Amino acid sequence: MAKLYFRYGAMGSSKSANAVMVRFNYLERGQNCVMLKPRLDTRDGERVVMSRCGLNAPCYYVEELDSLKLDGVKCVIVDEAQFLTKAQVEKLVSIADEMDIPVIAYGLRADFRGELFEGSYWLLAWADSIEEIKTVCWCGKKATFNARLVNGRVVKTGEKIVLGGNESYVALCRKHWKSGDTGSGAKVCAD
Repeated sequence: MAKLYFRYGAMGSSKSANAVMVRFNYLERGQNCVMLKPRLDTRDGERVVMSRCGLNAPCYYVEELDSLKLDGVKCVIVDEAQFLTKAQVEKLVSIADEMDIPVIAYGLRADFRGELFEGSYWLLAWADSIEEIKTVCWCGKKATFNARLVNGRVVKTGEKIVLGGNESYVALCRKHWKSGDTGSGAKVCAD
């Protein structure tokens, strides 16, 4: 029986690179797979999954899943899965359970405030396998939090979703996320 996998990690943990590499491995073995991302993820352009190290692959939008033919598909890969809705995660569950197609979802666990995203919440609740992709804080400890930066300083308030990369976010351990210490002398803004 196929499984739903949730592979999560902080910013910069190579989630997108892993997703692109898994797609490559399936295709290299002559097995068809489908790469998806939520439509709201426009940071790297439309219909492309792009990693920070430059790996990329074409993709469909999760919102198009109902219109995609999955006959002969050996794996469904989802990037930026934290942005999924409960209904979209339910659809991924049914693909694994009813169509017997493995689904591998990559995403953040929590936002810059340390709160779960909707997609991550339901993936943590329903995934058959949950795996952490690790990265490190500037201090060398495991980074588990995503700090949002505004003018180089850590902020703890604002819109839940603000798309961005290295200029907007940094992965920190819990201690440095709480203190707002990015290792560059910057501290939490008073907002």
